[in-house]
Amino acid sequence: MILENNDFKLDVTSEIGRLRVLLIHSPDSGLGKVVPSKAQDWLFEDIVHLDTMRTGEYDYYVKLLMYFLDPDKIKGKLADIDNPESKRAFFKPDNETFHNSGKVVEIQTLLSDILQQKDIRKKLVAAVCAIEGCTYRLQLQLIDIEPVELAKIFISGSLNDEQMIFAPIPNMIFSRDIGIAINNHMLLNKPAKKARARETLLVKYIFFNHPLFEGYRDNILEIPDTVQHFLRPGEEQEGKTTLEGGDVMMVSPQHLLIGCSERTSVSGANEAIKLLFANNVVEKVTVVKIPHKRDYMHIDTVFTQVKRNVWVLLRSLTIAEPAQDESEPIAWFADKKNKDRPEIVQFRRGKKPKTFGTLEALLDNISQKDLQSTEPTRFIYSGNDEFPFDAREQWTDSCNLLALKEGVVLGYDRNDKTVGAFQKSGFEIIKVQDLLQKFETGELNPQEMTDTLILMPSAELSRARGGFHCMSMPLMRDKVH
Repeated sequence: MILENNDFKLDVTSEIGRLRVLLIHSPDSGLGKVVPSKAQDWLFEDIVHLDTMRTGEYDYYVKLLMYFLDPDKIKGKLADIDNPESKRAFFKPDNETFHNSGKVVEIQTLLSDILQQKDIRKKLVAAVCAIEGCTYRLQLQLIDIEPVELAKIFISGSLNDEQMIFAPIPNMIFSRDIGIAINNHMLLNKPAKKARARETLLVKYIFFNHPLFEGYRDNILEIPDTVQHFLRPGEEQEGKTTLEGGDVMMVSPQHLLIGCSERTSVSGANEAIKLLFANNVVEKVTVVKIPHKRDYMHIDTVFTQVKRNVWVLLRSLTIAEPAQDESEPIAWFADKKNKDRPEIVQFRRGKKPKTFGTLEALLDNISQKDLQSTEPTRFIYSGNDEFPFDAREQWTDSCNLLALKEGVVLGYDRNDKTVGAFQKSGFEIIKVQDLLQKFETGELNPQEMTDTLILMPSAELSRARGGFHCMSMPLMRDKVH
């Protein structure tokens, strides 16, 4: 049965409007097959324990999403879902008891759906085999595998969970990076690393062929490479056209942010701006150029939005000039607070570009001008702006939060100083385990919650180097009024 959602429309106009539909990918067996010798090539920092990540961490994420987005499929069923015999089955698409939600949508489900079409199956098998250098006989073998199993193979890289036929794509858990919804358009990514080529291909086929997106085929934007790019020398040249979704934020109906980072090039940002303006998708695009460092990777590792007037961010990237007491010796780490300062340029259709001196100035402008906040803009800083906790906690995604609705965000439980900063700012703090029980008993209603940081278990997820903003591709949000 092909996944349906009769209420679906592609519509994202902010980072904080109430979330209605999102695309995720729960951890697959490929994550459990990352080996140390290939971890860097596959863009992983560490070796994760798959079962803990699945059943002790990510499953809380999916349960929470279901209570907020599709409560009829989970309310009153939590005890059965938590039964050891069914716990994993509820969340994996290849099992009969999978939730199959049309609001908390699994990439693997959509892939299985389109593979039911024989012509699509043949084309996609051929494309995957071309990328992965498979033999022709293996290509013929894959065409004859039934769709649900074939989707699993494409993602995990393994036949029957045993024989690996090509590399896994462990980064697919970070669904944000493969595309971004901008109003009623979808901007597909152009990844910086070859390790993400297969997931990009799979997602292209999904958006262009799944019935869920049939009404939006003409609104899918693909970033072209620069003219005659194939004539440029070298394979890793700096001028390469790349863009990943973690560097793209839809902050208001007519304003998009694009980060230039380790993963998104200036050329990629330029090509995206041309496409967006040519198709009248937005009126202005602000480019935020951050240092090309693994510490940051994407702009959503440096800041995310909590409310229309509240942002969480790494303060060391916002200070225009380093604060310094001349009576004290200069600390060895002080210089970093100035040298990593971003460059920020805003492009507006038909007008001259304008610049911002700091991230705080840009974010304040968004809150006050674009979102017309009636309250002053406030900033919550990673690690409570205390060295070395600011850098340590940013590394474990203290700034990478997902808003389920305005003021209600998810973050990792390990970032203690940042949690303290949220408390000082008047936010309620609650562990997801306690929250789910309160939802189940009716003590709390998800839709009535305000100003809350929900703490998620994170021992293994944080090893993968991405937070819940990375692990979500919003497809539909309510407008912020």
